Amino acid sequence: MATKLRLQRRGRKNYPFYQIIVADSRAPRDGKYIERIGSYNPNTNPATITLDFERALYWLQTGAQPTDTVRNILSNEGVLMKKHLLGGVAKGAFDEAEAEKRFDAWKSNKLQEERSVSSREEEARRSEEKARLEAEKEVNKSRAEALAKKKAEEEAANAPEEPAVEEPKAEEPAVEEPKAEEPKAEEPKAEEPKAEEPKAEEKKEESAE
Repeated sequence: MATKLRLQRRGRKNYPFYQIIVADSRAPRDGKYIERIGSYNPNTNPATITLDFERALYWLQTGAQPTDTVRNILSNEGVLMKKHLLGGVAKGAFDEAEAEKRFDAWKSNKLQEERSVSSREEEARRSEEKARLEAEKEVNKSRAEALAKKKAEEEAANAPEEPAVEEPKAEEPAVEEPKAEEPKAEEPKAEEPKAEEPKAEEKKEESAE
């Protein structure tokens, strides 16, 4: 009997999760299955996977063929790597202890890679969140400025008009114009008393004497 390792859909509409099952290749998708060996939930980040490692390895060694999605899951979980190493042991390339050592080294490297990816994703998420908050602050600032401007315009439009108050002009200092020099009035010269001429009579008396 040809067997397959595949997914069986469960869950509700728009929120599916899957069981990893071993089933006859001729069985319908949601029909009977031979054994359930795990589950796969793609709705979480990262996806949640539960797997019976030993049973998955057993079915691969007995010839069960995984679908593409199940093959990726088994590869990420190390089942295909373990099958490959056990194939090397069977061929005599190395012993079982060396196979375990190599598998542990592969698993350690994979964990480090996953942590590195997780830290990069977390950093990217924080940067994105920071950028989103900065953009939101700018939007809020622009809205506040627009509201303040609109309010000021409305207050200015509703305010009663006050009579214009003329500001007192600053008195300019008077510029003294140079006075035209008036011609000096000539003072009348004092008339010198003229020597009175002796009257004719006096002359006559003098001559008679």
